[in-house]
Amino acid sequence: MMKKTRVVCFLLAVLLLVSLASFGLMEAAPQMYKYSYMFFGTFDTAITLIAFAPSQQDFDQTAKEVEARFTELHKQFNQYYPYEGLNNLYYLNRHAAMEPVVVPEELYSLISWTKEHQKNTRGMVNIALGAVLALWHDERENAETNPEQAKLPDRAKLEEANKHTNMDDVILDEAARTVYYKDPKLKLDVGAVAKGYAAELVAQELLQGGVGSFIINAGGNVRTGHAPLDGRSAWGIGIQDPDSALVLPGGDDVMDVLYLADESFVTSGDYQRFYMVDGQRYHHLISPQTLMPANNMRSVTIITQDSGYADLLSTVVFLMPYEEGRAFVESLEGVEAFWILNDRSVKMTPGAEKVSHSMGASAR
Repeated sequence: MMKKTRVVCFLLAVLLLVSLASFGLMEAAPQMYKYSYMFFGTFDTAITLIAFAPSQQDFDQTAKEVEARFTELHKQFNQYYPYEGLNNLYYLNRHAAMEPVVVPEELYSLISWTKEHQKNTRGMVNIALGAVLALWHDERENAETNPEQAKLPDRAKLEEANKHTNMDDVILDEAARTVYYKDPKLKLDVGAVAKGYAAELVAQELLQGGVGSFIINAGGNVRTGHAPLDGRSAWGIGIQDPDSALVLPGGDDVMDVLYLADESFVTSGDYQRFYMVDGQRYHHLISPQTLMPANNMRSVTIITQDSGYADLLSTVVFLMPYEEGRAFVESLEGVEAFWILNDRSVKMTPGAEKVSHSMGASAR
């Protein structure tokens, strides 16, 4: 008798749902459309947002919030420019040796997160290398305005600056949210992680706000949300040919395409920021061990879920010889990589091969 009652109740429930749907009383899922927006002026790159939304108005609101958030994070992480009333990285590098400085929550979290994670990079990333990187930055800036005067930083000055790069001299107080430098000549430089960390913060806020299907491209730092709502199972992301200056329509400057959803894709390469001295390229990725740009490869792309972690690892692996970098990547959980070596040959981990167009993958 009880079993018959359950069956009758179930059938009544089904009939009720059918009736509600027939009379339009159940709210149908809104139709979603793809929109895109590009903006400039943050993190020294163009940032593109592509997302699915029920209307242009909804997307425009989301894009406005994303741009505002990137702008806010750019100001906090900026080491080259001050902003009135903001204790950003520029302010920190000029005052933190005098007394502990209260910093915004996101900047504190970035420094704290990186201080912990860089311990596992085999010495390849050190955000306390700022004094060394400043010397390279100044010469690169000079070369852009006066190419005929381009030169390398003085080796003695590099070695002197390197004496002031101990991350243990950066004292963090989580309760007070302060940063203090024990060494007055120490400077932080978060270039190895800042864009990826910012992209991850924005991505998490989009997901929490109900925007699920999106892709953020912050100048080679790509964070994908859920799969596109147009029938594809993943977003297709091109890996730039290092010998092509720009990513152009048609794909002629793309070495391969990877298909991803709910993951990050970050590339570090020798073609992004560099200057020439006596016909030789000197890029911005400086090894803490040699104090010079690494020349192990043209680029490496890291695939993992967290964009900040991918950004950190892309620098680490770029600075390692290929064999060492591959062994390092394969020792990590949930991390894949795609290398373009100096002879333009391509190497991939098995997980990267599974999502690579050249190896037969697709988004269908």
